[in-house]
Amino acid sequence: MQKLQRRDAFGLLLTDHFAGETCSEFIERDDGYLVATDNLTAYFATFDEWPPRFQQAMGYVCGRVLDVGVGAGRFALYLQEQGHDVVGIDVSPGALEICRRRGVKDVRQMPFHKVDASLGSFDTVLMLGNNFGLFANPRRAKWMLRRLKRLTGPNARIVAESLDIYGTDKPEHLAYHDRNRRRGRMAGEIRLRVRYREVIGDWFDYLMVSQAEMLEIVEDSGWRVDEFIGNNGGQYIGVIEKEG
Repeated sequence: MQKLQRRDAFGLLLTDHFAGETCSEFIERDDGYLVATDNLTAYFATFDEWPPRFQQAMGYVCGRVLDVGVGAGRFALYLQEQGHDVVGIDVSPGALEICRRRGVKDVRQMPFHKVDASLGSFDTVLMLGNNFGLFANPRRAKWMLRRLKRLTGPNARIVAESLDIYGTDKPEHLAYHDRNRRRGRMAGEIRLRVRYREVIGDWFDYLMVSQAEMLEIVEDSGWRVDEFIGNNGGQYIGVIEKEG
């Protein structure tokens, strides 16, 4: 196993799947809840295979694009084909190598909160695949939104997907929501890590919000939610416009 992959469970997972192996991703929550996912093909899906909300979201993308949490490059590749200049960022070196092998032209290993002027200015910040979650928590979200205001053009948009977690009736999730509230956190503030084979990734914080919560977080940040796309099973996309 290469040195770069020793903690890069997600990158190794994508690498093996891309090589044709049968793989299962395990997501571990910090309360011990563990779930296996079998949607790896979604990371490699083409436009025609995307759910309607993703297809519709592409109509809101303009100009130069920052693809946050680029993964295997499904959105970056499509937008490149449409003539957009796209920069993809991810913390996974393995994922970035898959992006390069698939033809994504510009990818950088960088956590979202480290985005700065060295990347240039953007017209669209794309956060699909539930990647509104990479704001991590409400306080960091407001700080990052103000930071992104300085790093984007005058008519910029953030196109961000989240999951409304309140539709569940599963005791293990409801207990986690209550645990968060007792700790002074939002119900959808989740701490996760990815496991694959013998590789265990680092813990990271992830924020899942309802539409009302997204509106509240964005308020007074220099941005406003212009509209929502979809709400299938709690999944939706917020189109967030720059104010002023």
